[in-house]
Amino acid sequence: FLDFFEKRGHSIIPSASLIPENDPSVLFTTAGMQPLVPYLLGEKHPNGTRLANSQKCIRTQDIDDVGDNTHDTFFEMLGNWSLGDYFKKEAIEWSYEFLTSPTEGLGLNPERLFVTCFEGDTNAPQDLESAEIWRNIFNKNNVKGERIYFRSAKSNWWPQPKENDEYSGPTGPDTEMFYDLTGQFTKGMTPEEYVKADDSQEIVEVWNDVFMEYLKKDGKVIGKLERKNVDTGSGFERLVMAVQGKTNIFDTDLFSPLIDVIRKNARNQNIRSERIVADHIRTANFIIADGIVPSNTDRGYIL
Repeated sequence: FLDFFEKRGHSIIPSASLIPENDPSVLFTTAGMQPLVPYLLGEKHPNGTRLANSQKCIRTQDIDDVGDNTHDTFFEMLGNWSLGDYFKKEAIEWSYEFLTSPTEGLGLNPERLFVTCFEGDTNAPQDLESAEIWRNIFNKNNVKGERIYFRSAKSNWWPQPKENDEYSGPTGPDTEMFYDLTGQFTKGMTPEEYVKADDSQEIVEVWNDVFMEYLKKDGKVIGKLERKNVDTGSGFERLVMAVQGKTNIFDTDLFSPLIDVIRKNARNQNIRSERIVADHIRTANFIIADGIVPSNTDRGYIL
């Protein structure tokens, strides 16, 4: 991933700490864009206008979902950014190329790829431009069937709007890429079939291109940023799952050695419990590695 984007003019930057440096609103780094917010708002980055990295992240809001096929509390987010440089066309075309190219990327089957775009609301219009870029890509590569769907801000806006939203910062609509883990949807799906496949985790989101051209204050869009930015995120664990032909992240070689030890030493076998213990051990190790010790407050309490 890093080699791919370095060849395309991106400077590779190191992962920031799991402990946010300049963001008191969260206990941990939750996304690749989080350490880059000042630069997404207009400040000049010392490495230029094209950046890429693999960022360590923790999201405890998903803790109740850990044990299913795709959720973990610690993960790595592969990301590439344009700070007022390229925009939708290049971002989407590179995402597709990296996912599907057998020589430059991962060589995933393009017939197992599905995408969503923002359907529009009072904050921003329907993202017809992204949909048209995707349509051209699929047509050019002879990928047939219905595979582009419009979704609300709940699915296709970043950060995801929340009830009593207090977020302030760069924001915008996104296009998300989903991969068919089963291989049964290569001819395309109706919107209803897509929703059902997504809910059952037969297809899984593997990449998200966010087009940050708006500014939020206290949860409300107040206008456009001075320059358009691209913020992408691709979950490393989910990509590995797709590449290794697994139906869940815990069967990949990122987790299987740990699962084997847990299974060997457990008195009773329970797949969900094995996954939860493996995830929590892994996350705890990364928290400790970044300098946190157990306590009864804040980050130490999460640990």
